[in-house]
Amino acid sequence: MYSQKVRKEKTEEEVLTLSDKYEPLFEWLDCPKFLDEKKTIPNPLYHVNTVVITGGRYSQKSFGIGTFSGIAAKDYEHRILYTRYTLTSAKDSIIPEFEEKLGLLNCADEFRVTKDSIKGVYNKSKIVFKGIKTGSGNQTASLKSLKNFSIFILDEAEEMPDFTTWDKIKKSMRALDVRNLSILSLNPATEEHWIHEELFEGKGVESGFNGIVGNVLYIHSTYRDIEREFISDDTWQEYEELRLIYEAWKEASPKEKDAMDPKLIKKAKYFLHTILGGWLSKAEGVIFEDWETGEFRDNGKAIFGQDYGFSVDPTTLIKVCIEKSLKKIYLKEYLYKPKMKTSEIYEFNKLIAGETLIVGDSAEPRLIEELQEKGNNIIPAEKGPGSVSGGIARMLDYTLVVDPDSKNLKKELNNYVWHDKKSSTPIDDWNHLIDPIRYVVLELTEAPNNNLSKIAGMI
Repeated sequence: MYSQKVRKEKTEEEVLTLSDKYEPLFEWLDCPKFLDEKKTIPNPLYHVNTVVITGGRYSQKSFGIGTFSGIAAKDYEHRILYTRYTLTSAKDSIIPEFEEKLGLLNCADEFRVTKDSIKGVYNKSKIVFKGIKTGSGNQTASLKSLKNFSIFILDEAEEMPDFTTWDKIKKSMRALDVRNLSILSLNPATEEHWIHEELFEGKGVESGFNGIVGNVLYIHSTYRDIEREFISDDTWQEYEELRLIYEAWKEASPKEKDAMDPKLIKKAKYFLHTILGGWLSKAEGVIFEDWETGEFRDNGKAIFGQDYGFSVDPTTLIKVCIEKSLKKIYLKEYLYKPKMKTSEIYEFNKLIAGETLIVGDSAEPRLIEELQEKGNNIIPAEKGPGSVSGGIARMLDYTLVVDPDSKNLKKELNNYVWHDKKSSTPIDDWNHLIDPIRYVVLELTEAPNNNLSKIAGMI
């Protein structure tokens, strides 16, 4: 175990105990550039500028980051930007946790606390708390004067929807007096998440890896990495029982897994994702499970669906071809881009769709009318009571065949779940391509006789 001795009220000595997995994070603060006196062997830790911290229950992510931040500010004069994608108020939630860590480090009197920051009294250090998402979209542009910050912490990083926003903030950290560092702390989501694609799959890193690859330090810890005394007996017993189920499922052959009790499979996956903090191949309870990857086939009757966004949500365009005899819907994504002007949408539609019909989101009637006036062959989607659940039911009557290059559609299919299964209400997210598919399916198909039974069977 990695221990940091501290004093509490200057009389009682305590020991902050962290998993050994976190030791490289603290060593980064003053690690040498070389590993030998002759300065011939570079120190990989010195060149780390990104840390990815993953884990599930009792993984000490928050405790480790809070303690690290206190030491980095107190002893090394770092200026720290602590963010979450959605952070409404730090005063009542996050700041008290950081104050607790400063108390354990016996340095609370060395900092001045405000409603959104903690600033050093005797040095220029500070910890500033800000959210990224606002009601009008991302506020990365309003995160001013970032060049003076040296450490960027993104907590609950699984909520950050894209790599670009994170990378923009990271590259704005340009302190010159100390080394710069970006920390991502998260409970892993699905493998389609950009963090997995960019920092795990993109770098050949397996889930649960601890170590350094390039300039990235990976830390993964679980409940089994901390001292037993910090977990109650009931919780420990529950986790260990789940672990045995998980290990049996993990070692089973594909045929044996197919024969396993679904309840045991659910417990095994729960242990993997929630307790161990492992990545999911797809979200729990996805609506569309019957889909496959395959080349797009056009029978001459394909049309397009389109959804509209601007500041955060993308404008999309997807080609849909329904083969009723095969009970298959072929899908090919062409557009997934935010901040598009009407003229840009028109030009793109003209280039890709030509004279082929486009069914657009009827929630934007003025935009559709403008696109019609410019020359796009576009009509508004028919909407009404039950159109969402009805459209989903029709789609579920078919196997969806997704073009290999339709990356964003694959992400949506692996993350589109029910918000309220009883009322057949899906989440209002991960639907920028799924919604326009539904528009087209409602336009081109007759309602199947088993709509209600299909939905009822999923509840």
